[in-house]
Amino acid sequence: MKLDLRQKFVVGNWKMHTTAAEARRLAKAVVDGIGIKGVGVRDEARVSVTICPPFPYLALVGKILNGSRVSLGVQNLYPEKEGAFTGEVSPTMLLDLGCKYVILGHSERRHKLGESDAFINHKVRVALAAGLDVILCIGETLEQRKANQTEAMLDRQLTCGLADVPADTLTRLSIAYEPVWAIGNLEHHATPQQAQDAHAVIRRRVAQMFGEKSAQALAIQYGGSVKPENAAALFCRDGVDGALVGGASLIADQFLAIVRAAISASQTQENSTTTAA
Repeated sequence: MKLDLRQKFVVGNWKMHTTAAEARRLAKAVVDGIGIKGVGVRDEARVSVTICPPFPYLALVGKILNGSRVSLGVQNLYPEKEGAFTGEVSPTMLLDLGCKYVILGHSERRHKLGESDAFINHKVRVALAAGLDVILCIGETLEQRKANQTEAMLDRQLTCGLADVPADTLTRLSIAYEPVWAIGNLEHHATPQQAQDAHAVIRRRVAQMFGEKSAQALAIQYGGSVKPENAAALFCRDGVDGALVGGASLIADQFLAIVRAAISASQTQENSTTTAA
């Protein structure tokens, strides 16, 4: 598969934000802006859109998304079907609510909540086995980048995070590169070139682990403070297949503008491929 034929993938991570009323308004605004299934089919084929609300609002948001072109995702899970795990949520429960995607390995869970590579790997394997599609987050801190450890950190997180993952499940997994130093940071921003370079490192490592065909089919999103102002410049870069959007996903107009930028970039790449052929 050619790099420029991969479908763009835009995900809104609401994190620990919204009330029930706010979640309802935001979800409805996104659905209204993107449309229902079967309408604008070419755009639907170009870009996949998912939103991940907090646990308490999954059912509420799921009802609003039902029948739309927007999928329901979740921000985390616990890697057991059921049991005495107070406060946790299982893959079975999430599937029962209609969730399709789960975000795992997010930097906030790694660095604020102490999740290890081994625990994240366990969650990845359990989620895929249960039937959920996984968005695996990886990325380096500012200190690691300054010490020229970016490639080593990405290699470690990929090697550990994807250990013992069956190759035939890779079609249900995407990677979100989120440089920790660029998330919500007004002083440090990753350039489109830095994002492209990191994505190339990720794709090479995945090719070593699973083969070139799997690596070329893999969607790799960028997740470091994506906004309407920088989305187009990111999406036009080779190997940047979408975005994991944080703060901007809480404002419907901004999130929809990022989706439109992804559609536009996909159209441009499609036209370039047709011309080249």
